[in-house]
Parts: sequence; C-alpha cells; structure tokens
Amino acid sequence: MPSNHVYRIMNAVHRWVLRLSGQRLLTSFGHMPVLELTTIGRKSGKRRSVFLTSPLQDGEVIYVVGSRTGTDVCPGWVFNVQANPNVEVAYRGGPRKPMVAHVAGPEERAQLWPRIISQPVGWTRKKNAYAGYQTRTTRELPVIVLEPC
Repeated sequence: MPSNHVYRIMNAVHRWVLRLSGQRLLTSFGHMPVLELTTIGRKSGKRRSVFLTSPLQDGEVIYVVGSRTGTDVCPGWVFNVQANPNVEVAYRGGPRKPMVAHVAGPEERAQLWPRIISQPVGWTRKKNAYAGYQTRTTRELPVIVLEPC
C-alpha cells in the first residue's frame, strides 16, 4: 500500500495538473468526480487539503469514503473532520465552497454503503473500487457526508 509520502506526492501532482490545465484535467478519476477537501488539522490547527473521489452525490450533498485504498490505517483527514466539521470543498476543480462534514453513523452508513458499492466506479465500470478496498481491511471504511452550509 502507498506510504504517506506517496499520498502527499500524488496530491501535489494533482494540484499542479489542475492549476496548469486551468481546472480542466483530472476533475474525474475512474469515472468518479474528484474534489479537493480542505480541513483544519486537529493537532496543528493548519489547513490541510487532500484530493478525493466521490462515488455518490445527492443534489448538493457529496459522499466520500475514508478508504485510503483499503489500508488498515484510517486517513488523517477523517479525524480532522471529526474534530472540526467545517470544511471547504472544491468540486471538479470549481471554486472552494464552505460545507459541513460528518462521518455517517451506523444506520446512515448501512443505508449509504450498498448504494456506494453498487456504483460501477472502477476503470472498466464493471467493478467497484470501494467494495474491493473494504475486503482488504478489517476496519469499517467510514463514509463522510459533505453538506452545504
């Protein structure tokens, strides 16, 4: 599985390509829209940004999964959201918008997870990456709900 260093490099390259392309390239990945999520670090208090894919959207509500490609380590941005739910989201390379985030509770996740894994979001549109990620780890992958303020 990729290390923290690899994830940081991937985010930096993604940001660089978006900037150079005038927000036209890398706005989707594997048939899913890409967003930049900016949180406040729970320990540092500094702004932290990460690029994520969104397997499901309902109107203005966006769902993301704390998968970290199925590793046993929950991504740090999930803990940041839990500590401070006020986030900014740049959806598909668009302008940053303030949103409120929360980790779906057990009942909400139970309703969302089947919808998320039923989406054909792999490269071939025949398999779902998140379903595969869940099989790689014993932790339950958190679903994060991003709602407009």
